[in-house]
Amino acid sequence: MKTRLHHVQQHRIAMPGLEAISLVTEQSFSRHSHDRFGIGIFTQGAQRSWSHLGKVEAAAGNIIMVNPGEMHDGIPLEGPRSWRMVYLDPERVVDELQGEMKAEEILLRPVVDDPQLRGQMQRLFREIVASAPDDTAVEEALLLCLMQVSQYHLCARRPGKIGTPAIALARQYLDDAPEEKISLDALATLCGLSRFQLIRGFARETGITPHAYLVQARVRLARRLLAEGYSPADTAFMAGFADQSHLTRAFQKQFAVTPGSYQALVQASR
Repeated sequence: MKTRLHHVQQHRIAMPGLEAISLVTEQSFSRHSHDRFGIGIFTQGAQRSWSHLGKVEAAAGNIIMVNPGEMHDGIPLEGPRSWRMVYLDPERVVDELQGEMKAEEILLRPVVDDPQLRGQMQRLFREIVASAPDDTAVEEALLLCLMQVSQYHLCARRPGKIGTPAIALARQYLDDAPEEKISLDALATLCGLSRFQLIRGFARETGITPHAYLVQARVRLARRLLAEGYSPADTAFMAGFADQSHLTRAFQKQFAVTPGSYQALVQASR
């Protein structure tokens, strides 16, 4: 059986609230979300993906972006594709923009073709992968990218996308306590819905089922625990996974690296 190409490199960055990766892969990624903003540059190949604007396609040279909590996926088109991505904590984005916008007011466009931003992203990654990265140069390059994005590539949030109170309550519960075990019956009762209404409404508003959403919330919690220095085994327990193997499968599916590899890369960047 042929092994699919898949290689992830996490770059060392000594700046808080910022991570950077380079990835080349033939793999498809199922629908998932992150708790951070992501801005990247597609360097090879093409892919089709889901976004808050529906289906979009990205090819070499395009800028790809994702918002915290935004469901998205990725399917390769005609072979391997590669991209470079920076992930930013929402608080860092707000700080960089000097409070001009609140995090919840920012909605990035999923794919753009902007030669100026492309050049700025290329410069940012040149600074990031330099043999002796200069934090000031990285900070300046990042700020130029954010200025370009905030000026030209934001979408207006549509009031109709707020969703129903019952589903919002379900999401809030799962986000607040992903490590806790809760049955579908209990979650439906909490929201005043039947199980059928909960699953149907949740999938309509988020694109995935409540259980899939819970697993992703646990993975995001696990990422934070690993970054704080907890072992993968302890992290699995603290994040609500049955065991470390369950954590590893879910983590690799969402972040394309194993928990141990992610932790080693984070620690090496400090």
